[in-house]
Amino acid sequence: MLSLQQAIERIGHLDERAMQAARQRQDCLTKPVGSLGRLEELSIKVAGIRGVALPAIDRKAIVVMAADHGVAAEGVSLYPQAVTPQMVRNFLDGGAAINVLARHVGARVVVVDMGVATELEARDGLVSCKVAHGTRSLTRGPAMSRDEAMSAIEAGLEILDLEVDKGLDIIGTGDMGIGNTTSSSAITAAITGAAVAKVTGRGTGLGRRQLAAKVQAIEAALKVNQPDAASGMDVLTKMGGFEIAGLVGLMIGAAEHRIPVVIDGFVSGAAALVATTMAPHLRDFLIAGHVSTEPGHRVALKHLGLKPVLDLDMRLGEGTGAALAISVIEAAVKALAGMATFAQAGVCEAEKRAE
Repeated sequence: MLSLQQAIERIGHLDERAMQAARQRQDCLTKPVGSLGRLEELSIKVAGIRGVALPAIDRKAIVVMAADHGVAAEGVSLYPQAVTPQMVRNFLDGGAAINVLARHVGARVVVVDMGVATELEARDGLVSCKVAHGTRSLTRGPAMSRDEAMSAIEAGLEILDLEVDKGLDIIGTGDMGIGNTTSSSAITAAITGAAVAKVTGRGTGLGRRQLAAKVQAIEAALKVNQPDAASGMDVLTKMGGFEIAGLVGLMIGAAEHRIPVVIDGFVSGAAALVATTMAPHLRDFLIAGHVSTEPGHRVALKHLGLKPVLDLDMRLGEGTGAALAISVIEAAVKALAGMATFAQAGVCEAEKRAE
């Protein structure tokens, strides 16, 4: 496995030749030029990422990384921390929303314990990369040490390598962890410079007073830690969490292997902010699966310069939005490869008229 720095240095650029070939084919297919809108854009981008004019998306995976956050003790969630291991077991049993949607799009679900506070029993389908039993509360100092953050990132790189060995054409990011929207809001505020109140939402359904307390906790964390917005590692170390760090490694590893990364909701968006701060070229390999109703997600996507594939008023996480978007992306590349050209179909092309 490559080191983090080696993986970053090996991230290339979009393949302009493949994109031009895909664009030319789109313009020759039996439809008015540009009439498939975003589907055309997506197919051309995937061609550039994969480096082939006619990419295929057959082998799909959603990686759901789970971890607990010390800040949960500050009352930032309606749900107890016990929900994290319970949901991990639900993922493994196939009963969660991500399981249903992944089956729908034909993607395998990879469940990773990055730092669940409970010691989970070994089970088929569970990948254990536990860095620690949850992070520390970011309101009182750094959520994790630099060594812990690096371990989590490297675990993400390793998970990606393992999935590549199984066969992988596209990957979606997922998360689970009570308190993770608090860390995501803190990361988003730190990197984008947006006001905490602007990037902090109700998460699991907080009331007005609880939301105010959540904002105060994040403001306290930023004041105590003073994260350096120019350093993704500094922001990550101070704001947490282990699953976010794992997703950072996963994204960087995917870009190094020229695999499209479909980011899910707010937590994945926060991970993308950190990852692109470390590796600016990574941005070209990211596709925003959807936009969450969490207000910070729109801020993160704007900062990243990414336009979401879907807007379905979702805020679940788990990789659910990424899974649905993968279906759309697959449709886009199938249309590119499977449609007939005007010449093949014997259909007259539009007349070229002078303006």
